[in-house]
Amino acid sequence: MSEKRIAVVTGANRGIGRAVAEELGRHGLHVVVVARRADAGAPVRAAIEAAGGSADLLLGDVGSISGARHLARDLLAACPRIDVLVHNAGLWPERHELNEDGLERAFAVNHVAPFVLNHLLEDRLVVSRTRVVQVSAGLYVKGRVDLERTPRGEDFHAIRTYATTKLCNLLVMPLFAERWRGRGPTIVAVHPGVIRTGLGDRGGLLGAALRLVKKTWKDPAAGARPVVRLALEHALAESGLYFHEETEAALAENASDRAVAGALWERTMLLAGLDAAPPLAHEERTSASP
Repeated sequence: MSEKRIAVVTGANRGIGRAVAEELGRHGLHVVVVARRADAGAPVRAAIEAAGGSADLLLGDVGSISGARHLARDLLAACPRIDVLVHNAGLWPERHELNEDGLERAFAVNHVAPFVLNHLLEDRLVVSRTRVVQVSAGLYVKGRVDLERTPRGEDFHAIRTYATTKLCNLLVMPLFAERWRGRGPTIVAVHPGVIRTGLGDRGGLLGAALRLVKKTWKDPAAGARPVVRLALEHALAESGLYFHEETEAALAENASDRAVAGALWERTMLLAGLDAAPPLAHEERTSASP
């Protein structure tokens, strides 16, 4: 592993994630490219190295709780420290689908996975004084969390489900900031703008119309800029803040409900099995310590 500062980017195989990974490489960080498949992630690693940077490819599927746990273990084994952690992996579902845990797929990928990673990597994040950046979406304002229905997608909607999962991120983000205050890690969230990526692509006439509209949107490099800025320039933002592109913004009322945030935290702990078992056994923490 390189002696450079280390950045981990999930969903780094395309779109904003790829642009973030490549830009962090240009800034001199060693980038751990997290992707589900080798054929998707290898070109990103190659591009970073071709530009004079250094990178590793780590395969990980955050679509399930076991996948997030396996990724956490692999990151602890591969990374002696984590200076930057960018939660970028995201899913905008076209239809209601459940994963192997019985959770709605977007809820699992967009909310549960970064929540689990934050917990299971916590010891490493504390030692490394990690900057955690949650890639969010301005659509969160349209989200509505129903703790009895949302986890399993019983309130599924082709647009609102994506918004709700991004709202979940923002509800718990200040709680992570409070948990880590004075311990080293900091966390911020950012809406990178309306960006031309494959997120939310559809088939049929609706998909064709969306592709035409997307041609007028900004490219992934534009979306990467505010993410990289917050990842590298810690003095620009205190932990727990939300940014709309380059500008700090107050969270909307639906993301500022502390009662809902606390209940969501507890429900996610239960769903992920984090209440019944420690993030890592003592032996694993000892062997994985840098």
